[in-house]
Amino acid sequence: MAKRRSRWIALVGWLGLWALLILALLLLMAVPGWLLPLLMVPLVIWLLATRVGRQAWSATEVAISTIPQRLGSSSVVVVGIAGVVGVLVALLAMAAGFAATLRQSGSEDTAIVLRAGAQTELNSVIDHDTVALIAQLPMVRHTAAGQPIASSELVVVAALPKRSTGLDANVEVRGVSERAWELRPKLRLVAGRKFSPGLRELIVGKRAREQFAGVAIGSTLKLNGEPWQVVGEFESGDAAESDLWGDVEVVGPTYRRGSSSTSVTVQLTDASAFEAFKAALATDPRVKVDVKTTRAYFSDQSAQLTKLIDVLGTSIGLIMAIGAVFGALNSMYAAVAARTREIATLRAVGFRALPVVVSVMLETMLLATLGGAVGAAIAWLLFNNYTASTLGANFTQIVFAFQVTPELLWRGLKWALAIGLLGGLFPALRAARMSVTEGLREL
Repeated sequence: MAKRRSRWIALVGWLGLWALLILALLLLMAVPGWLLPLLMVPLVIWLLATRVGRQAWSATEVAISTIPQRLGSSSVVVVGIAGVVGVLVALLAMAAGFAATLRQSGSEDTAIVLRAGAQTELNSVIDHDTVALIAQLPMVRHTAAGQPIASSELVVVAALPKRSTGLDANVEVRGVSERAWELRPKLRLVAGRKFSPGLRELIVGKRAREQFAGVAIGSTLKLNGEPWQVVGEFESGDAAESDLWGDVEVVGPTYRRGSSSTSVTVQLTDASAFEAFKAALATDPRVKVDVKTTRAYFSDQSAQLTKLIDVLGTSIGLIMAIGAVFGALNSMYAAVAARTREIATLRAVGFRALPVVVSVMLETMLLATLGGAVGAAIAWLLFNNYTASTLGANFTQIVFAFQVTPELLWRGLKWALAIGLLGGLFPALRAARMSVTEGLREL
């Protein structure tokens, strides 16, 4: 009966330990970066102000001093965790960069109008009469000369060779009207000139020029069998930099689209006018369209791919983290075994079990922090502002730069600390349960 009772007690103890471990991991993943230093304050006070804490710090100093003697096993922890953090941060930086590029493409005081049910400009068609009706709504801002700031735009796809591979990839060709410049105040020419209305001339986005061959100023392109000359280069800091722009009145006939467009973008009188603008179009029986702010539209375009990359990055990071946890477990078990005599001596001279546990945990978390810092630094050095491209919602290449943000670095460091927590706890408990007598036999 007593034996069965002791088994139940042991089972409850293990379940309680796992529950506390899971709770600690959840709290670690939820804590914001600014709060961690504050959480460290009680630990530092405990280490400095209490007898048990000073014992734990003394044991930790001894453990750290022996790391050079265990450099191989300690490096396993650092390298394994650095790999996890580096891969995780790099993948998440790709998602962050893609989403940021599209978010920067819109604003709250501009609206885009598509055919009802169309999710992207490529599968939308709006006729000329609808364009005129939209432009005349009172919620649309006008120029000083009384002209509505509205641009009917036509998006088509062209295949151009990429510089990196020489293989064809889709690039977005956008036909715009004369008000497109006022709708995008961040866009500016960095070389050459604007295209001339009525002529087969193009201006190329900075990112598109970097990614595709044969689009430098002065080049001649064949679009749908017709020659077009590149006359300028622009930058805007958003997804437009992946496009080629031309006159909508010329792009339409070239692609046999007549006077139709794929979208209408308008400047509203202010952001608060959007709901009235949307309601006016929703209640007008002459049109069947969907309306969004340009910021909402481009954010929606990035949501699916961003989520996919986020899930993929987390999944790969989790698989690698499991391997890193086992590496940390093996390394820390080996470290505890190598320190058997040392730990037994500490226990024999009066050190309790808690300082031993804390010392092993602090050593592991120190190695984990070092590994996380190395991985984060590598990700930042190699991938911050690294330029890549992927297919956007219009099945064209969107060029963007990876963004290794402080939030992502902190997320990677939290993963490192979580791996250290899992990898160090059980070796620490083993060290605390070590028999003093057996340990001293190693002397």
